[in-house]
Amino acid sequence: MRNIWFVTAAIVVVATRGIAFAEDVADPAAVKSEDGKYLDKEGSPTFKVAADGTVDWYTYSGYRRYHSECHVCHGPDGMGSTYAPALTNSLQTMSYGDFLGVVASGRKNVNSAQENVMPAFGDNPNVACYMDDLYVYLRARANDAVARVRPAKHEDKPQAYSQAESACMGNK
Repeated sequence: MRNIWFVTAAIVVVATRGIAFAEDVADPAAVKSEDGKYLDKEGSPTFKVAADGTVDWYTYSGYRRYHSECHVCHGPDGMGSTYAPALTNSLQTMSYGDFLGVVASGRKNVNSAQENVMPAFGDNPNVACYMDDLYVYLRARANDAVARVRPAKHEDKPQAYSQAESACMGNK
């Protein structure tokens, strides 16, 4: 449980970088890799899709995590539903920090026609430990880099990823 609080605290720190507007959203092109995680020029996690369709581990894992935790409300492949918005649209204008903040802390949108509530998932290790994966997958979907199917080929799971996952989940 202590690890989840640490992850949530780290997310809040990153999320307070400010609100990004559409023109502030970084180019999703991967410019470097650190321990198997691809980063854009701003240092935010991003996807990498090879010419043969092989995706990076984070995109693949994000697909799996999205469909185990998020698709019930946000629809298959981030396309939205009558219950929750299309995340493929949201990720076209939402910064990495804002994404982390909304997922960790939740959001409530109320207007005269409806009330939408995104619950906080900062205490749920099945989401909190995989926020980068979810962001990378949804960013790839928002940029039409991956199709609406499970990626057929993916890079191997990086050792650093395995270590971070174990630590976040409280395993030694």
